[in-house]
Amino acid sequence: MSTAAVADIGLIGLAVMGQNLILNMDDHGFTVCAYNRTVSKVDHFLANEAKGTKIVGAHSIEEFCKKLKRPRKVMMLVKAGQAVDDFIAQVLPFLEPGDIIIDGGNSHFPDTIRRTKELEAKGFLFVGCGVSGGEEGARYGPSMMPGGSTAAWPHVKPIFQAIAAKVDGEPCCDWVGETGAGHYVKMVHNGIEYGDMQMICEAYQILKDTLGLSADELGDIFTEWNKGELDSYLIEITRDILKFKDTDGSPLVEHIKDTAGQKGTGKWTVVSALDNGMPVTLIGEAVFARCLSAIKNERVRASEILSGPNTKFTGDKKQFIHDVSKALYASKIISYAQGFMLMREAAKENGWHLNNAGIALMWRGGCIIRSVFLGDIKTAYTKNPELENLLFDPFFTKAVTEATQGWRNVVSQAALLGIPAPALSSALAFFDGYRSKVLPANLLQAQRDYFGAHTYQRLDNEDWVHTNWTGRGGNVASTTYLA
Repeated sequence: MSTAAVADIGLIGLAVMGQNLILNMDDHGFTVCAYNRTVSKVDHFLANEAKGTKIVGAHSIEEFCKKLKRPRKVMMLVKAGQAVDDFIAQVLPFLEPGDIIIDGGNSHFPDTIRRTKELEAKGFLFVGCGVSGGEEGARYGPSMMPGGSTAAWPHVKPIFQAIAAKVDGEPCCDWVGETGAGHYVKMVHNGIEYGDMQMICEAYQILKDTLGLSADELGDIFTEWNKGELDSYLIEITRDILKFKDTDGSPLVEHIKDTAGQKGTGKWTVVSALDNGMPVTLIGEAVFARCLSAIKNERVRASEILSGPNTKFTGDKKQFIHDVSKALYASKIISYAQGFMLMREAAKENGWHLNNAGIALMWRGGCIIRSVFLGDIKTAYTKNPELENLLFDPFFTKAVTEATQGWRNVVSQAALLGIPAPALSSALAFFDGYRSKVLPANLLQAQRDYFGAHTYQRLDNEDWVHTNWTGRGGNVASTTYLA
């Protein structure tokens, strides 16, 4: 193999995502150098999937780096964690200051913050880029969320925006922000994905158990929903799944074990929400719902011991189906509002300058949560970049208000019939809490002061005070702070 600097970018990692991104780049006129730790995969890729293209390969890191045009752009699609650090250590001796390293995996954002700072201190540039869309997205247009060293953006922008998905001619890729901002936004994207999927599953179970609908009938309902305000990739694939038949002609979905897996990004989102003091309740419930599904054997035993209501649904079926769609739509609005609240707080904490309208655009195409709904979010943040909360935008205020009656009916019916709806219920609870001028935290603060002298603030005095509630506690108070 020649060692001439011919490649516009190099990519390490020839699993499905890596191969498809390389082919996508080649389709758009960029010369890519491919490398894999198991070098035989390079030869196989060049002889098969990449046959007849301009893609080149390398059998060593040194050869790989020599084939890259300056400033060298090295993109990694490898397992998050130590593997990323290991490859960075391997390529650094063959790079020079100003070269760019790109992590396109699902790395945890604190690692990306650390790597950006460490590499910039050595004169290199680092980009942590969230990539969403799965195998098909990588091949034909993913959603891409790059962040890190701002100076790297002009060099990677032409490639990333060319290969990204397009909506109304605009690429679903823009610069997200400094250090770990790109991977943070991808993490929140995945958390919202958890929430969207859980809400859809709850709607499915409520309709199935309440109305006794078949998978085909449910597929028809999701077909209709996908023509309106719920139009999205996840509603679309749910329709297809419900219509899909097993070899015996029965619905395949009914033969799948009800235990859900997860890879950690939803949990990371919830942990970050707790760290930032943000009530991202719906994603939290979605993560816990997967945890509950995983203890299948225990649930089976519980089903034989614990009983629920024997109540049957007696209302208008057509109206109830409409109400479920409204509950799903309103809860979706809450989930995204919470997600943007979290990103706002994380941006403050980390000194990032996030473009919320740009984030909504990045999510409109190519990614798993893509939907028509995200266009409305982009419009809201374009009109008012400083919008405090999505619920304050007139479009979403009106949408939630119109959905409230049906939403409450569905959550009430689920509770009365004993059908779990943690995401839909938590969304409604958040809505009612968020719109409450007064919450019972006054009593909570009194309780904390009673047993721990944690102090409280009076309405007529902003100073922190302590009351000797029992006459035995004395006047010494605990230090006031927020953990």
